[in-house]
Amino acid sequence: VAVVMVIPVQQTTAFSPPRYLQPTIHHPNRHQPMVHRHQRPISAESKTTALHLSSSDIQEKLKAQMAKLQERDRSSLEISPDELDVVYEDEHIAVINKPRGVLTVPGKEDNPSINKAVFDRFGCESNRMGKMVVHRLGMDTSGLIVFARTNAALRELNSLFRTRKVARKYEALVCGHVANDNGVIYLPLMRDYECPPYMRVSTEEHQRALIGLDPEKVGKKILESPKPSITEFEVIKREVLDGKDLTRLVLTSISGRTHQLNVHCAAIGHPIVGDSVYGYGGEAAANGGLDQSELPDNCASEELQKDIAVAVTGKPMCVHAKSISFEHPVTKNKLSFECAAPF
Repeated sequence: VAVVMVIPVQQTTAFSPPRYLQPTIHHPNRHQPMVHRHQRPISAESKTTALHLSSSDIQEKLKAQMAKLQERDRSSLEISPDELDVVYEDEHIAVINKPRGVLTVPGKEDNPSINKAVFDRFGCESNRMGKMVVHRLGMDTSGLIVFARTNAALRELNSLFRTRKVARKYEALVCGHVANDNGVIYLPLMRDYECPPYMRVSTEEHQRALIGLDPEKVGKKILESPKPSITEFEVIKREVLDGKDLTRLVLTSISGRTHQLNVHCAAIGHPIVGDSVYGYGGEAAANGGLDQSELPDNCASEELQKDIAVAVTGKPMCVHAKSISFEHPVTKNKLSFECAAPF
């Protein structure tokens, strides 16, 4: 029988090591890596200090990993229209509680997806399934997702998401006991050329390594400037499950970057439980790309992360889109929805 223990909490400060300050907004060149504050401008002459890379090596790594991801997408669970957990629906929108293990969209191979089930059940004005999608959840992420049913709703919802007028909160179980009650993580993110197409914390060293790479070979996303990224966290409770320390968090992605919650949790030494990409032994860079010495003193030990990873092998990642609030795209009424996590 699992034993759950609640541990008293402490207060917090923001986490942002000096080496990983947010990048400036200045963007001198489309494919020129962005400079962090207090760093020297990056020039072609500094290539000698960069890590040794070749465009072809990165391209081969990317192809191999994309093949793995395509194979994984084929394992998406089939869900029928009648099985949908409909939280809200009207003539303009549908709000669904997505189960874990299901893709949001079918992709090129027409894999099973929540998008297809919603289209088959509700349809949409354009009669084009893809025109219902305004945001996505990862295959292993459960929780609230909104679909548009009319063209007017699609346009307005896209605008609301683009201008960050949609408030979303996630619940996650992470490895170890997070020491602070709440806090803010300020760590800029970039594509990881060593583990493409995944993300990592951006550093000057890794930005310099991009100089001179061919965007036609490695892809423009690899060469994008680092993105300022902010995550707020709040401890719900600290637990001990079968002798292993865990923390249940509420996470708010202020900036909404790709894989932001996963990378930020890993980068403070508390990866999300069941995260086979950014967690222990995952396919992405360990610790969000940070050195072990740069993690907080109270982070989850490598031994604990390994024990938890072994215990949850084959089980879904513990992250859930628990709440969403926004203005109705047509009626302008304030809407707010919440659903409990399945873990």
